Amino acid sequence: MQDEFLNGASRADSSFLEELPLQRAWVEVDLDAIVHNVHQLRQHIHPTTDLMAVVKADAYGHGAVTVAQAAISAGATWLGVATVTEGIELRRAGITVPILLLGATNSPDEVLAIAYWKIQPTLSSPQQATRFSQALMSSSLQAAELLPVHLILDTGMSRLGVSWKDAVAFVEHVQNLPHLQVASVYSHLATADDPDLTTMKRQQSRYEDAIAQLRAQDLCPARLHLANSAATLVGKGFDGIDLQYDMARVGLALYGLYPAPHLADRISLKPVLRVNARISQVRWLEAGTGISYGHRFVAERPMKVAVAGVGYADGIPRNLSNKLEVLIQGRRVRQLGSITMDQIMLDVTEIEDIEPGDRVVLLGQSGDETITADDWAEMLGTISWEILCGFKHRLPRVARVRESDPVIHKPVIPLQIAQRPE
Repeated sequence: MQDEFLNGASRADSSFLEELPLQRAWVEVDLDAIVHNVHQLRQHIHPTTDLMAVVKADAYGHGAVTVAQAAISAGATWLGVATVTEGIELRRAGITVPILLLGATNSPDEVLAIAYWKIQPTLSSPQQATRFSQALMSSSLQAAELLPVHLILDTGMSRLGVSWKDAVAFVEHVQNLPHLQVASVYSHLATADDPDLTTMKRQQSRYEDAIAQLRAQDLCPARLHLANSAATLVGKGFDGIDLQYDMARVGLALYGLYPAPHLADRISLKPVLRVNARISQVRWLEAGTGISYGHRFVAERPMKVAVAGVGYADGIPRNLSNKLEVLIQGRRVRQLGSITMDQIMLDVTEIEDIEPGDRVVLLGQSGDETITADDWAEMLGTISWEILCGFKHRLPRVARVRESDPVIHKPVIPLQIAQRPE
């Protein structure tokens, strides 16, 4: 076995190396589920409404390039990112669809990178717009093209944007600046996942008032958008509300999770992510034996304990210690003691045929049992978004179209400018 390993490691082909990420712990990304979810979302929105796949934070931990390519193939027409480098990563992968930068940027270097890589930025203040225009004027990229920019209005999120009351002055200011072209005016909803629609309706009313003022001054851009995942699932015409406009910006739903339980019956989504590890050791412990750091669990009886090679350095929250359950051979198994940096201990007393190398499913389905990010979020008092984004990159992302067809996702870090996209 040692000779086989050494010989394989020296081979130039990648077939041997691609086996290695599956030996300890890894994240599987179901590309068929991405395609399914995009199809479901497309059927749920107006035929003329664009679907933006939000792939910020490395596609919520799923792998931005892989997810973006699958979403585009299924009908997504825009991508959303939070940082300039996230946008560059997609461009360097050969992706050409429009990319909206949802976060605010201010430095001249970022402005020039945005223009160079044909990313469309969000402008959240007149001062930021002026800085963009000045940076473009002083660069060699100023030549012929106008930079499409998207203006964000604050209708109640109290985060980025100018007040909806100042929409006319904001648009006029940007239109009068050299090298900028207003591509859209949008806002972001704060409570779209709340069963009580009062605040969401108030935000939409403010947005509509701002748009009416822009139309009255012949300043309204061609594109308007307001809906996130929750608002998209609220739907077209539900309770008299239509939030979809010209584009729906979908994040969580793309990955097969619902922003709130009351939205789960709107469309059928498939979870995309499964987190796996392998058993590295199995042994019997006597009653009274303490397990892991601090002995926060002491065996109350003789127990067969398995060690799995995954821990908080991989993104398994330590606060799940003694609460976590995992799936082995389709059965729920409890985790014992403190979750450590690289390993967890599991009670496998009732599983007879278990040995090193067996698979442990931390999130996802095994047999008839399923553990979801929502389950972890409920135990931790947080949200599923945070769970998905928490898995570290030492867990390889393995994209699957079929169970027998793994493709290792290797993230690309855009540290330097290569060739500019056409």
